[in-house]
Amino acid sequence: MRTMLRVNFPVEQSNKAIKDGSLPKLMGKMMEQLKPEAAYFFPDKGRRSALFVFDLKDTSQLPVIVEPFFEALHAEVKITPVMNADDLKAGLEKVMKG
Repeated sequence: MRTMLRVNFPVEQSNKAIKDGSLPKLMGKMMEQLKPEAAYFFPDKGRRSALFVFDLKDTSQLPVIVEPFFEALHAEVKITPVMNADDLKAGLEKVMKG
């Protein structure tokens, strides 16, 4: 299932993680693990943030994916199933057929 993972990092924790080198390592590990179709990094409400769109094969992956962000950075994590334009078109066609 195509899934969007949005992560917001507290400034103090992420400052420490940048200085000790753990933030780049964590981001690299997550990029390897998730193999996202898209990944973006940006400021949001004064915090460093990341957004990944990836294929969630099984919900049992959730703890493996989110715990590193909680443990290392005390991050706020949001996970949402999402669609691309083709998915939306297919879904609406099914709705219209009844």
